[in-house]
Amino acid sequence: MAEPEFSASGVRIVRWPRSLTTAGQVLIQDGSLALLTSYGRVIDSAPLRAVRAARPWFAGRGGAVATVNGTRYRLTMGQRGRRPDATALAGRFLEAVRRGRRERG
Repeated sequence: MAEPEFSASGVRIVRWPRSLTTAGQVLIQDGSLALLTSYGRVIDSAPLRAVRAARPWFAGRGGAVATVNGTRYRLTMGQRGRRPDATALAGRFLEAVRRGRRERG
């Protein structure tokens, strides 16, 4: 198995209107995205060609919205300012999704 193109832990994952985890993990590896709970259980996963990701105006610092298999998830990297690099981490996530869609699309 190859190294992940993107990995972040301590991510709050919300499926409107309910928070699924406040310490989840986002993993992009081998052309697919996986959203995991803090215990490693898969919340949702899909090939990158079936994923849309953006940083909408309401997401704030370190936030992004990902649509996986038609379900929208709000991802907040670095809860409550505990991670000073939250904005950069969200940017790396968005770029990894874009790059994966181009390469494997």
